[in-house]
Amino acid sequence: MPNMRMDKNPMPEQCPNVRNKNFLEVTTGYTEEMAIDEAQRCLNCKHKPCMQGCPVSVKIPEFIAFVAKGEFENAYKKIKETNALPAVCGRVCPQEKQCESKCVRGIKGESVGIGRLERFVADWHMKNVKEEIEKPVSNGKRVAVVGSGPSGLTVAGDLAKKGYEVTIYEAFHTAGGVLMYGIPEFRLPKDIVQKEISNLKEMGVDIETNVVIGKTLTVDELFDEMNFDAVYIGSGAGLPHFMGIEGESLNGVYSANEFLTRINLMKGYKFPEYDTPVYVGKNVAVLGGGNVAMDAARSAKRLGAENVYIVYRRGKEELPARVEEVFHAEEEGIEFKLLQNPTKILGNEDGWVSGMEVIKMELGEPDDSGRRRPVPIEGSEEVIDVDTVVVAIGQTPNPLIRKTTKGLDTNKRGCIIADEETGKTSKDHVYAGGDVVTGAATVILAMGAGKAAAAAIDEELSK
Repeated sequence: MPNMRMDKNPMPEQCPNVRNKNFLEVTTGYTEEMAIDEAQRCLNCKHKPCMQGCPVSVKIPEFIAFVAKGEFENAYKKIKETNALPAVCGRVCPQEKQCESKCVRGIKGESVGIGRLERFVADWHMKNVKEEIEKPVSNGKRVAVVGSGPSGLTVAGDLAKKGYEVTIYEAFHTAGGVLMYGIPEFRLPKDIVQKEISNLKEMGVDIETNVVIGKTLTVDELFDEMNFDAVYIGSGAGLPHFMGIEGESLNGVYSANEFLTRINLMKGYKFPEYDTPVYVGKNVAVLGGGNVAMDAARSAKRLGAENVYIVYRRGKEELPARVEEVFHAEEEGIEFKLLQNPTKILGNEDGWVSGMEVIKMELGEPDDSGRRRPVPIEGSEEVIDVDTVVVAIGQTPNPLIRKTTKGLDTNKRGCIIADEETGKTSKDHVYAGGDVVTGAATVILAMGAGKAAAAAIDEELSK
């Protein structure tokens, strides 16, 4: 009989007033007993609605059934049939908007904790199983992958399994893309990311770091000089947006990309052990309401800021960040200044941030996104006392690839135009997916795009 408990097993986690002073992982994961109990809440529905919400088509009821019986390694093997990065997805995917949103148990209670179970299974495997990975026999075909984020890692893994000789080109000195530079240690420990990458290397995937495609090598040179049969572009969206307001060039203003890259990839949170200083003042304002904004705000708090504000022009219901991230931020003492929009950043005579002027907003009619449009309230300006500002209002792809690749179509946002089902672009044998196509999105959507493109590349090169 299924366990008909209405709510999920709570996720163990650090106390908020302890964790907001360290970079250790916030949540500590299920025990074996908790995982089995949670898995037994699954009804194993005939039509498997949860799978409809999974971009990489994990066989969710099947892996959960193994967990319910305590067969954790079988559960891991079932997940790995379609998901190359289960330990990552179990931590950072928005399950509440995807698989768990389709769960039948969520109609009259809480959905099954699918993400928590996926994380448990992946962690159990890493801890208890010494994986021996065999390199598949080469099929003689070569594929270049630009970018080692979730999209690129997925393409590389899926193609390597089929015998393709895959080389990943990464611009930074460490592979992992946004998993390394964008997501803080307290949400996604970096040793987990590097373990997944080491598995790819054992499968024969070659990873070349410090190679900027569009500068070190062009896409055309990958074909003409390096003799690749296909190229997949998964270089992400690393060019930050700014608001274009007065004062954004002052000292103490960061893009969220720079702020988080310094902290995460360059280990600024371990300064002076690592020689990467990150200036964080007493009062920090983070502009934006997405997951990146939450990561920046929570990181600033951990680096010693006394007051950290999320400044967002809409209300709490419109925040695009995961509910869990908002909840954790509030627990950790982050203050939300909602329905407010910056109009200028103020500076002192030395060129450093000394404050920020904001104007109050009200919500009007829905805009093209379907959300109610924020409208400024005239005469409501006020000044917030801040000395650091982090701008987290979105990113677009770096223009290097589009400017150096003839025949590659892009849209007005600078994103590569690619077929949604296959990743095919306007240039022969070139595929693209993830944030470089969609703009900044989620890890699992990037992985889904990579998975689809790998299947299309295999189909084309197998002819």
